[in-house]
Amino acid sequence: MKLRPRQLLGYAAGDAGNNLAFSMASMFLLLYYTDVAGIPAAAAGTIFLVVRIWDGIGDLIAGRLVDRTSTRWGKFRPWLLFGSLPLLLISAATFHVPDWSLTGKLVYAYVTYSALAMAYSLVNIPYGSLAAAMTQDSVERSKLATARTMGAATIILLLSVVISPQINNAENLQSTLTLTTLTFVIAGTALYLFTFFTARETVHRDIEHVSLKHSLVTLKRNRPLILLCVSSLFFLTAMFSLQTIGIYYARDVLGNANYYIAITTAQVGLMFGLAPFVPPIVRRFGKKSGYIGGALVMIVGALGVLFAPSSKPYVAIGFFVLIGVGLAVVNVLLWSFEADTVEYGEWKTGARTEGTTYAVFSFVRKVGQALGGAAAAYTIGLAGYVGGAEVQSASALWGIRAAAGLVPTVCAAVAIAVMAIYPLTEKKFREITAEMAQRRAEGDAGASQTSVSGA
Repeated sequence: MKLRPRQLLGYAAGDAGNNLAFSMASMFLLLYYTDVAGIPAAAAGTIFLVVRIWDGIGDLIAGRLVDRTSTRWGKFRPWLLFGSLPLLLISAATFHVPDWSLTGKLVYAYVTYSALAMAYSLVNIPYGSLAAAMTQDSVERSKLATARTMGAATIILLLSVVISPQINNAENLQSTLTLTTLTFVIAGTALYLFTFFTARETVHRDIEHVSLKHSLVTLKRNRPLILLCVSSLFFLTAMFSLQTIGIYYARDVLGNANYYIAITTAQVGLMFGLAPFVPPIVRRFGKKSGYIGGALVMIVGALGVLFAPSSKPYVAIGFFVLIGVGLAVVNVLLWSFEADTVEYGEWKTGARTEGTTYAVFSFVRKVGQALGGAAAAYTIGLAGYVGGAEVQSASALWGIRAAAGLVPTVCAAVAIAVMAIYPLTEKKFREITAEMAQRRAEGDAGASQTSVSGA
């Protein structure tokens, strides 16, 4: 099924809404905890690790709820309609830690961040599952993946431009974050409503209500999903370590937080520039080759960031741009890979489990976010980073460099090694969809014959 431009724009709006909460937390929450709320870096790292793993468990819960849903609006769209406002309100509360004792701050941080994680799962899992339900065409799915990437990129750019200039003034940063997150409540609700009214679930399913047994059997027999999850776990750990540490690198290594705007603007510009070329890359080289190539480019950029001289910021920014090239390609492809594994699971078992499949993939994504954020926090904490200090020690600066360069390099290398044995090629996918179409046609013909005989 060929998708209309309005549907692609509506799908992009959904991930823009998601990232008003998701990227806000992944980009700025660690900095907020350490430099505004006054939570030590090591304690903040533990919060990230614990809550984000809980976040992944929340994804699995949400996936089961979604697969059991059946309404006049479909399986997925009602969750966007009713879950978006609570998500955005909790996001605002997360960035407003009261001036309590350290124990009180930690309790508040754990509670609000955990609530944010669960609310995000109940919106993001159905949103992500929509792609597999809107079309079965591989190239059209690449277009949906491109659309959501551009929607996310728009918000990442907005966040860097609005918030990064305020980083040097921690006293006013609290008021800036409060006003910003409350504004996002209104804007985000409008974006989710646009997705709700433009998305349609058109893909046929033989089993409407998927049992837990069906879900578990489908997951067990879905080797491409398992390999995709392992590879993406390492890639996402690399990405989120970079994303978490970026503002520290700009402010403390390069000496000016405003460099973060240049880094983010360049990377987001690349997302906009390169995302439309991903579907042609899929046609020419296939998803697997595109993924490996993008990850290799990212490794080159990360090694450059590790060793770039702080006296020449443009060199480091150039390597961050190179990282952005790799990220842009791989991030688009990840969503398209995930949608394809839904068909593989249905081909193996007969049960179509969009919600559970996406939930497992999202669980891995959250674990990667947890590991990446925690790795960044622990690395700078062990290296001697002191929150709020005007000047960091030499060892702390190298800790920031390691979190931005060494951790991503090692993790991306492992991701490539796993993807090298990924079995679901474009040719295999076409064979699977053709075979399932034939099964349905034979089933419909058999049902018609039985009806005629009975008459």
